[in-house]
Amino acid sequence: MRSFGYERAGSPQGAAQAGAASGAAFIAGGTNLLDLMKLEVETPTRLVDLGRLDPGGVHPTAEGGLRIGAGVSNSALSADPTVRSQYPLLAQALLAGASPQLRNRATTAGNLLQRTRCVYFYDTASACNKRAPGTGCGAMGGVNRMNAVVGTSSACIAAHPSDMAVAMMALDATVETVTANGAGRRIPITGFYRLPGNTPHLDTVLQPGELITAVTLPPPPPGVQGYRKIRDRASYAFALVSVASIVDGSDGQIRQARFACGGIAPRPWRVEAAEAALTGARADGPALDRACDLLLQGAAGHGYNDFKIPMVRRLVTHVVAQAVRPGQEQRNG
Repeated sequence: MRSFGYERAGSPQGAAQAGAASGAAFIAGGTNLLDLMKLEVETPTRLVDLGRLDPGGVHPTAEGGLRIGAGVSNSALSADPTVRSQYPLLAQALLAGASPQLRNRATTAGNLLQRTRCVYFYDTASACNKRAPGTGCGAMGGVNRMNAVVGTSSACIAAHPSDMAVAMMALDATVETVTANGAGRRIPITGFYRLPGNTPHLDTVLQPGELITAVTLPPPPPGVQGYRKIRDRASYAFALVSVASIVDGSDGQIRQARFACGGIAPRPWRVEAAEAALTGARADGPALDRACDLLLQGAAGHGYNDFKIPMVRRLVTHVVAQAVRPGQEQRNG
C-alpha cells in the first residue's frame, strides 16, 4: 500500500471541502476502498474519514416517506422496523448482500458508491478503461461471466455490484448531497449513475468533493414487494441476475408494476417503458414477453455471460406472475 495523508472530517461541508482536493477520497466503512487501495487499483493521496460525522439515522418524512442518513450501516438499515414493514424489498436486498460482518461496517452512501467487481478492474496487469482510461477492456474478449449485457459500450462491460442500489432504484429514491461551498443537490437515483459511454471511469454524476448526506424514499407504493437474487452460492456472492419488484394486482391481473434489475448493466437497470407495458395487463406470456423485450432492448452477451439474457427474462416473468397469483394480495397486503 502506498503512503497517504489522513484527516477526520468534523462536518459534512468540511468533509466536502477536504474531499474536493486533488487525490482525496472519502472513507467511511472502508469495506470496498481499502481492498482497492491494497491492490493499488485506487491510489488516493489523502483519505477524508467520515466516521465521526453523525450517521443520520432513519426517520420518517413529512410526506410519509423515509430519510436515511448516509452513515447508517447496512445492518442497522435492514433491521429498522419501518424499513422491514413498509419497504421490505430494501431489507431483503441488504440482507442478500455481503456478510454480516461487512454489513455492520458498510454504510448507505458507501453501498451506493461501491465500484464494480469486474476481475479486469481489480487486476492492475489487465487492460481496463474504468481503472485506466484508454487502455482497453480486457473483459470484452475475456472471462466475462459476471459482466453486463445491456447499457454497455465498446469501452466497458462492467456490471454494477450493489444489491441495495437496485432496491433504491425500484423505490424511486433521491440522493441528497452537499458540496464544498455548502450548496446541496437532490439527485433522483434514476439520474445518479452514468452509463459508460466513452468515460467508463466516471460511475456517477457526483462532482469532486460532493458528499452524499442522505437518501430519501417516497411513501411506498401499493403492491407486493420483493427482491430475488440468483447467485453462485447462498451467501457473500454478487448477483448474476437480481430483480427488485413492486407489483400491484390480483388474480393474474396487473394494475401496475415496477422492477429494477441487478447484475446485468453498469447501473441498476430500470426501463419505464417495460413497466408501462404491464399496466392493466394480464400476467400471461405475451404481456410479460413484451415487457422483457423492452427491458432488454439492445442486450447482447459477450460469450461467457450469454446466459444472463434468458435468465433475466425468466426471473422477471416469475416474479411478476407470482406477485399477482390468486390469494397473493391477501397474504402480502
